[in-house]
Amino acid sequence: MKITAIDIKHYLLPLDPPFKAAWDPNPRKKFASTIVKVHTDEGITGIGSGDLMTGFEGHEHLFIGKDPFEIERHAQMIYNIDFHYGRCWSLDLALWDLMGKATGQPVYKLLGGRSNKLLAYASNGEIVEPEVRAERAQLFIEQGFKAMKIRFHHADVRDDIKVVEEVRKAVGNKIEIMIDANQGWKMPWDTEGTWDLKKAYQVAKELEQLGVFWLEEPLPHHDFRGLAKLREMTGIRIAGGEMNRRLHDFVELNRLGALDVYQPDVALSGGITYTKKIADLVQADGAWFSPHTWTNGIGVLANLHLAAAVSHCPYLEFPYDPPSWSDDRRDFVMANKLKVDSDGYLNLSDAPGLGIELDEEALERYAYKHVYVGES
Repeated sequence: MKITAIDIKHYLLPLDPPFKAAWDPNPRKKFASTIVKVHTDEGITGIGSGDLMTGFEGHEHLFIGKDPFEIERHAQMIYNIDFHYGRCWSLDLALWDLMGKATGQPVYKLLGGRSNKLLAYASNGEIVEPEVRAERAQLFIEQGFKAMKIRFHHADVRDDIKVVEEVRKAVGNKIEIMIDANQGWKMPWDTEGTWDLKKAYQVAKELEQLGVFWLEEPLPHHDFRGLAKLREMTGIRIAGGEMNRRLHDFVELNRLGALDVYQPDVALSGGITYTKKIADLVQADGAWFSPHTWTNGIGVLANLHLAAAVSHCPYLEFPYDPPSWSDDRRDFVMANKLKVDSDGYLNLSDAPGLGIELDEEALERYAYKHVYVGES
């Protein structure tokens, strides 16, 4: 089997009303999805999705004519492109989808097959009033969720803590609560400052009293030593790493003992091939691997395959904050929208590959020739 072509197309879903992401000071009026297809001489096509594939054009010849099963070689090429240009890991996902289809096996079985399901935590995206967040938490419990993540980004962190207090008051111990401090990275147009170690410690101690399951990205993603110190100073689990792009970042984070929960996203930080290496590394030292999944439904699905196959962490992120962030918005390119079952699990089928079924009508409707980061 040989790769004959690589097809990259962009799609743009208008958002009305806009989505007010906690990590972005600009409300989002559009949601972009990029789909990569890898075609072969045997008629099998692999599908992946993730970032915009910036800088990939002109590198197609590195893959065309090659056996798609040479995945270590292909991942090294993508890693090199990542260094010089953008994040092109959608190609790695498409290659794993292709290998699964070629062998008639779901990707999670090719990766280890530890499980075919994981508990999902409802990952909230917007800043809302404490009462509203508490009401939504009650709905999550009714839908079967066992955990949820609240994002911070009020001007005064005490207002963020009030949200957690209100949720805990409303739901008691019926649901685990994670917190994303949103201090790890910034959108290009965001010039606000980030927390220092002392502020992160003060917040962590408050959250520890509220029984928070983990505190995510309390310091900038490059502050490895600060994260390690914070982890030593508090009893709450410290999570991060979603936007650390290079393998050596995770080697150093692990060496310093900087995190309890490592969150590289297969769609953004190494594909399935390199992210599995990270998962094996950190779990061998007793940490958890629980990937970030906030791209689209294909990204969630790809991360689920790897996490179900190898992760010891009981939870996987599920981007979900209706009505502002719904299954239909997140998965607009997919025919079958991802949903949790009544017990709060995301389940994998035995469909070959990643099990992706595209919504061809939506693709035709939302096809877009030029996608810019600022429009996503």
